[in-house]
Amino acid sequence: GGAFSVLSFKFGCYLAKATEDISKKVQSIQADSSNAVHAIAEISEIINKINDISSTIASSVEEQSATTNEMSRNVQEAAQGIGEITQNISGVSVKAKQTTEGTRDTSEAAGELAKLSLSLGTLVAKFKI
Repeated sequence: GGAFSVLSFKFGCYLAKATEDISKKVQSIQADSSNAVHAIAEISEIINKINDISSTIASSVEEQSATTNEMSRNVQEAAQGIGEITQNISGVSVKAKQTTEGTRDTSEAAGELAKLSLSLGTLVAKFKI
């Protein structure tokens, strides 16, 4: 009887310790899962921002291409006569201003994309499987 009581007590202690260890591991896994979900949400947000910036860049490039084509057309028309040159200078000036604005927007978007890329790299580095 006494040996069984000692063994029962030791087994109970071992079982309590094992249960506590398992509980701690489950809590750790839950915390890691929560952190992973948070990191994935942040990554998703960054990807959405990158998509927005990419769309802005694509729009700026498209606008620059259209502006360049328009400027080329304006130059060809200007070659048709002195009177047309005077009229087209104003149009070319506007298009040049739009090109400058598009270039600035593209530059700003590229800078923002670089910042987001660094943020994404930092977040990915923190994410451990």
